Amino acid sequence: MFDRPPEPAATTTARPAALQQSAEFARALGACGQTPLWLAGTLHSPDVLVLRRRFAGGLHAAMINRAPVDDLPGLIARLRATGLGRTPLILTPETAPPDLAHHGAVPLMSPAHVALLDLTPDPQQRRAALHQKWRNRLNHAAAQGLRLTRQNMPDDPDHWLLAADSAQQAARGYRSWPVPLTLAYARQNKGRAKLFQAFEGREPVAAMLILTHGSGANSAASYHIAHSTARGRHLSAHNLLMWEAMSWLAAKGVRQLDLGLINTEDAAGLARFKLGTGASLHRLGGTWALWPPLGRLLRPLAALDRRLMQA
Repeated sequence: MFDRPPEPAATTTARPAALQQSAEFARALGACGQTPLWLAGTLHSPDVLVLRRRFAGGLHAAMINRAPVDDLPGLIARLRATGLGRTPLILTPETAPPDLAHHGAVPLMSPAHVALLDLTPDPQQRRAALHQKWRNRLNHAAAQGLRLTRQNMPDDPDHWLLAADSAQQAARGYRSWPVPLTLAYARQNKGRAKLFQAFEGREPVAAMLILTHGSGANSAASYHIAHSTARGRHLSAHNLLMWEAMSWLAAKGVRQLDLGLINTEDAAGLARFKLGTGASLHRLGGTWALWPPLGRLLRPLAALDRRLMQA
């Protein structure tokens, strides 16, 4: 376990690195007893954060999530140099990579989409980019006399936002970060976990937790946890909180806000909310499995499933 991993090498890519490829995320994992590994970057490739997991039956696997993968042979060589060259790899590239199937990678899941919001335009431009209904709800919320607060996330596992989010996950059948990891992120990265809340009188009606990472051109934020009560939804409090968060992040020089996955089938309302901010859809690279020693043998199977990744 380590407390302070090395900072990833600066990149020249136009888009900041994802939270899952940040030193801040690695610090939180380390504080929770995990041992992530940094693969040293090259002139044209950034450092890559690798997680290692042990599954039932004693199977060990390496996992790389939302890293740019433009040179798979080079990545395999870097894994080999750290003793992971013969370890099964689960790979979710940030963007559609060159032909992974040619190297024997087998597709597991078709590409998902996330909503990315550019925070570099000025306030007038950001407001003009809002969808009309979203802007109307923002105006409605601004007239309700809500009190907004911003603070570092308290180190409290019983905080009402965490409890509400856990209950929502159970009710809707999905999983997010465990509470200890969220709190570890806040502890290990002071000032990087910002809690925005809306109150009607003394009653909280909405809240969202924003995680920031990186600096300079790589400065980015992620919409991590949010909840609105029935009263909060009636008051459009979430729109006001999001606008407040967007404005504060932009003023701090944060370039991009990752609003997370877009699911128009099971969470159409949330998808509309995210895209209503003016965010753009970004297609990830799908999820692949690769076992380097069997790469050539798996190439025919990978080619048969290639259409899955083009959906």
